[in-house]
Amino acid sequence: MAMPDLSVDLTGTLLMAMPGMGDPRFAGSVVYLCVHSPSQAMGLIINKPMDEITFAEMMEQLEIAHKDPVPDVPVCYGGPVELRRGFVLHSADYRPRGEEGLRVDHRFAMTGTLDILEDIAAGQGPKNALLALGYAGWGAGQLEEEIQRNDWLTAPATPELVFGLAMERKWDAALESLGIHPLMLSSDAGHA
Repeated sequence: MAMPDLSVDLTGTLLMAMPGMGDPRFAGSVVYLCVHSPSQAMGLIINKPMDEITFAEMMEQLEIAHKDPVPDVPVCYGGPVELRRGFVLHSADYRPRGEEGLRVDHRFAMTGTLDILEDIAAGQGPKNALLALGYAGWGAGQLEEEIQRNDWLTAPATPELVFGLAMERKWDAALESLGIHPLMLSSDAGHA
């Protein structure tokens, strides 16, 4: 088997889990890829809501003062790594205090500090944001192997796909952005 091409930088793209995905933690997932390099990849699942907690409840638990009403920021299951850690994927109009954020491109950034939660709660945060608890991570070559195995499809990320759609609509919409109708996919694709 040929080694996947590690020179393609997928930072800032979407990964859509294929129906045959072997890992149930990622079934039906859309992942925004924040970092991709030959040594690692890191992303946030953007379409799996955390029903256990709302943004308002999180502000109460963290004792963060907020304006009323509390901004309606979606809270997602971001992935299986470090579930106690939160990351805010947001529009690039917001500049984190100091050098704490990661600017992915001219449209997207990610910040993992309490400062951004305080700013959002005070009505001074980014125009668009979602909070992810945990993240998805891959070691050197691991994501490329999964893509080659047809576990994932990739698609360009747009603010509309990431922030503008209901979570349950994102997987279908990401596939449709590639001209693929979700019903055309089968977990048995490629087998005679």
